[in-house]
Amino acid sequence: MHPGESSKRSVPSALGSGGCIDALPDGVLGHILGFLPAPEAVQTCVLARRWRHLWRTATGLRIGCCSSEDEGRRVKEQREFVDHLLLLRGSLPLDICEFGFSELEDDDVPRVNLWFRHVVMSRARVLSLRLHLFFNKFLKLDDLPLVSQHLTKLDLSSVKLQNSFLSFASCPALEHLELVYCNLASADKIASKSLKHLSLTDCVLLDEPRIYISTPSLVSLHLDSFFGRTPIFDSMPSLVKAFVRITTHCWDGCSRPDYLDCACLLCDGSDSSQGSSIMLLKGLSKAQSLVLISVPEKIIFESDLRWCPMFSNLKTLLLDDYWCTPDDFSALACILEHSPFLAKLTLELFSEGPKYEVEMKGRCNLMERSAKISENLNIVEVKCQVVDQRVLKVLKFLCTFNISFTF
Repeated sequence: MHPGESSKRSVPSALGSGGCIDALPDGVLGHILGFLPAPEAVQTCVLARRWRHLWRTATGLRIGCCSSEDEGRRVKEQREFVDHLLLLRGSLPLDICEFGFSELEDDDVPRVNLWFRHVVMSRARVLSLRLHLFFNKFLKLDDLPLVSQHLTKLDLSSVKLQNSFLSFASCPALEHLELVYCNLASADKIASKSLKHLSLTDCVLLDEPRIYISTPSLVSLHLDSFFGRTPIFDSMPSLVKAFVRITTHCWDGCSRPDYLDCACLLCDGSDSSQGSSIMLLKGLSKAQSLVLISVPEKIIFESDLRWCPMFSNLKTLLLDDYWCTPDDFSALACILEHSPFLAKLTLELFSEGPKYEVEMKGRCNLMERSAKISENLNIVEVKCQVVDQRVLKVLKFLCTFNISFTF
């Protein structure tokens, strides 16, 4: 710019060359509006005549929540706005819709169900309904089949689901299902031929019979801290990775002090006649990567080891100290002997938190490798807070497989 020339002249020049948002086509503007909270997207109707109806073409709807950290607003505060929004928007297709609400009253339930079904009919590909409610309170979704040729991802929190809803035969494109603190106590089955990623966190599961999960195309599984009985998994031949954490909320426990020597290992005996059909490990046996964690008094893994399957694809395995008690290390030995291609083993021992003060690296002696473990095992990690007598016993046991450690 020459001295004395007004800087204002550069602004219209930039706009004229395409720098103004008005130069963008309607389809791009609709995509941009989809990232805004719905009220802000609607407010753009006052900008100019062209913008009067552009908000209707927004490819995303974010209702009640402004960000992933926002707990959302009360449903009652949103009723009038959402009713008009969905009515005026009609059935124009959606890429994504997110609902987030913090409070729910009884007369809100039919309205939220209506909004939910309307969005499904609007061909949404990604649908999220997250409620931040008080403990033991859920939104009951209608027990009707979910029908959509377009839905690929479903994310639900604090809702109660029943059998018809959880049969996804009419959702052939569904690949992601995430349920957080959902009540499945009235459902005995989750079934989907298309599902590839399943995450269940802090969910309430059925007591009797156990919930049955049939997802033959599953690639990843995350099962963390459920309330109730451990679910039964059908064969998952495509499984790549799985995370399973059994906490004190699991009802598969034993109050007997000698439970590890119990004949049935399931004290009520209700499952003893089912034999290997109840196994959790059998459903996980095709995984390439496994994380298996449990509190000591829960016996589901110990019970499964009576019919321990062969983990023929397993390459990486992470276990906690559950697998290192009692001192005979029978559980750890069993799973190692049934993992013929294991390449990396990580043991996280005797710590209540995720941070570890001590990390030790171990390697197998190539000349004296034990025939009982994988010949591919070349990395063994042991993480702990302190090297105490319990940890030393684990290290001594691993030495029987000719695994040596450096501190």
